[in-house]
Amino acid sequence: MHALVAARARSMVRILAVLVGVLAALGRPEIAVAQTSEPAEPASAESVRATLDGFCVRCHNDRLRTADLALDAHDLADVGADAETWERVILKLRARTMPPAGNPRPAENTYRAVASWLETEIDTVAMVSPDPGRGESFHRLNRAEYHAAVRDLLAVDVDVAELLPADDTYEHGFDNNGDVLSISPDLMARYLSAARRISRLAVGIPPVGPAVATYRVHPGLVQNDRQDERLSFGSRGGIAIPHYFPVDGEYTIRIRLHRNFSDYILGFAAPQELDVRVDGALVERFEVGDADAVGQMAPLSFSGNIAGDPDWEYYMNTGDSHLEVRFPAKAGQRTVGVSFVRRLSELEGVLQPRNRGYGRFVDERYDDDAAVEQVAIGGPYNVEGPGDTPSRREIFACRPAAGAAADEEQACAGRILEKLARRAYRRPVDDGDLDALLDFFRTGRRDGGFDDGIQFALERMLVDPEFLFRIERDPAGAAPGTPYRLADLELASRLSFFLWSSIPDDELLEAAADGRLQDPAELERQTRRLLADGRSRALVDNFASQWLRLRNLESQERESADYPEFDENLREAFRRETELFVDSNLREDRSLLELLSANYTFVNERLARHYGIPGVYGDRFRRVTFDRDHPRGGLLGHGGLLMVTSYPNRTSPVVRGKWLLETILGAPPPEPPPNVPGLPDRGEGGEPASVRDRLERHRANPACAGCHAPMDPLGFALENYDAIGLWRAASEAGRPIDASATMPSGEAFEGPAGLRRVLLSRGDDFAAAVTEKLLAYALGRGLEYTDRPAVRRILRDAATDDYRWSSIVLGIVESTPFQWRRARSDESERVAGSPDPQGR
Repeated sequence: MHALVAARARSMVRILAVLVGVLAALGRPEIAVAQTSEPAEPASAESVRATLDGFCVRCHNDRLRTADLALDAHDLADVGADAETWERVILKLRARTMPPAGNPRPAENTYRAVASWLETEIDTVAMVSPDPGRGESFHRLNRAEYHAAVRDLLAVDVDVAELLPADDTYEHGFDNNGDVLSISPDLMARYLSAARRISRLAVGIPPVGPAVATYRVHPGLVQNDRQDERLSFGSRGGIAIPHYFPVDGEYTIRIRLHRNFSDYILGFAAPQELDVRVDGALVERFEVGDADAVGQMAPLSFSGNIAGDPDWEYYMNTGDSHLEVRFPAKAGQRTVGVSFVRRLSELEGVLQPRNRGYGRFVDERYDDDAAVEQVAIGGPYNVEGPGDTPSRREIFACRPAAGAAADEEQACAGRILEKLARRAYRRPVDDGDLDALLDFFRTGRRDGGFDDGIQFALERMLVDPEFLFRIERDPAGAAPGTPYRLADLELASRLSFFLWSSIPDDELLEAAADGRLQDPAELERQTRRLLADGRSRALVDNFASQWLRLRNLESQERESADYPEFDENLREAFRRETELFVDSNLREDRSLLELLSANYTFVNERLARHYGIPGVYGDRFRRVTFDRDHPRGGLLGHGGLLMVTSYPNRTSPVVRGKWLLETILGAPPPEPPPNVPGLPDRGEGGEPASVRDRLERHRANPACAGCHAPMDPLGFALENYDAIGLWRAASEAGRPIDASATMPSGEAFEGPAGLRRVLLSRGDDFAAAVTEKLLAYALGRGLEYTDRPAVRRILRDAATDDYRWSSIVLGIVESTPFQWRRARSDESERVAGSPDPQGR
């Protein structure tokens, strides 16, 4: 019987492979052309063995065991029995990294035929005996998930970066990987503190006393234009602050302007106006500057070594001391805007040169514009009450009448807490859950009013393991090591945290509670609904930013002497460009391949000027379109990605090539052997050598060539971009750029346009790389060799739809690893640091 099922499965896999090839050829023209290639001849066990014996066994045999691999000892009659080894072989074949450069290599058709035959054999066995893998039973919410869960549960948006530490990532993976999301006593204490603060804000409990929150503007930010779309038109510089006012009352705003190291306010020569606004409404307009009217400035310098008139000196140090306003504010999230009124004309008279200064703080700009350094928001004073906030409307589904009996209050509290706990715990609430919360309600009610009781119960809810952890329990009676389908409520939680990084909403929970997610049509409908929701922006913020290493942009530094064009405005523009580009690709459900082939990007004036794109003015980002081979087309031309793959003082073909192999092609090179020598500083004759020449000498070492041969050419093609993504014709050393490259296969190309064509010719590999990363993100664990058949099935189905985002996402949701789980095989299995969910 098993033999018959296996034979049918094998036939199905082969038919699907042929069908995918036909449909892919009928796809969109630019993608179909990019992937057309001579079809591979069908392989057999005999032809595969002949290929392995002819090209691989000379190194990977039982005597040498290079890379601990002996292919002559493995039986091709039962490939599925040793799938882990053969998956390693497939990876090398697909990446064309074996045999090493300089050795005889099989024909391109042979590469594809052998890999396809091995995949078919493995996938056949996987269809009969799938292994869905096993993630952590107690999967702690990471910081981003905690923030989104609190936001969606209580309708309160709190900056949890102030409350919780950042999470670790797993081997260039994602910070939602359960393997690294342990919990320590110190972290638990942070959760307790966060729960108290969040619950008090959500309910509207007044603080014990006035507090001050200080918001600082990065000193490297150039404030000569409108800084944020949340600031008013005609503004310049400043900052837009999303601030949560805890109650109705009075608050203060205190502003400090930017100074140099001698504490002189910068840009104070001309009169200027500074606005303070809350949700766009003007609160106060201040007059600042006009220092020349106060007294005679210091001659030559105002860095403290030569004094000016006493009145001028005093004003230059204290001229912002009056920038404080007290005003009434309603409770809730408000946008506090502090910005200058933009001057639409220059002052009359002889303009002095605008000096940049020796450094960030050694600065003597006098005739330039003033800039905001920090804004401090204090309060509340004269508290009027909790106010009418979205969080209170979300929490208080009922209100007991004044003077109501204790039973009536408890009944209302039970209704409130049951509704919230159902969403917080992502399941129906039992009597034990509710009793625990009501105990805390009664304790809080004794020490205060009804609202205090609800706040104390919410504080308890936010530290419950059922909220802090995504818990997946093996069903009773599950045989050790056997696969089982997740319960619908667990599947709903996986789905919402995959697409939203947050808890399920009521509609998804109801569908799960009714058992409707077992219906594939209903599961697809829910998936498409969640994907269309604005909360799926989490795929950009939490998936794409980590997959592309865009988060590393914040830690990148550049010396002003080497890159005077770089400033914080450019860094922020880099980040926004890639986020908007990926979000557009996702939101419009385009092909993944368009991430490489797109003839458009998103820029504002600052970024357009950096890229040399004319006709773009203002701080607003907009989509611009250009020729197909424009250097800014697709991800390869994004300045932020080019910056995170460079050194602080120069570019690196190795770093960029490694990033392309890992991120774009899904074929990461092996770790370098220990004690690898650095690149030689000089040529063979002692003359200065270019980076290309030094890498060529480095690759002459056979121990280094295996990794660098497929990696360096990819990086060379991007050498026209400098370390901040600026197009150039010469290197940092002044040598003409040589962007030509040749892969180990002999394929030659040049520059970003040539590299883009090479990558699109391997579009299937790019789609596979994105799918593997997205599946790992969806599962919250690293992928294993047992997940590869599922990846290939997702790709076969998605190829018929041009690898659109929806087809990849639906394929993941419908896959065995996503819907199924392997029962634990060891009774002692336990997650370090995880509490017992029943130990309330």
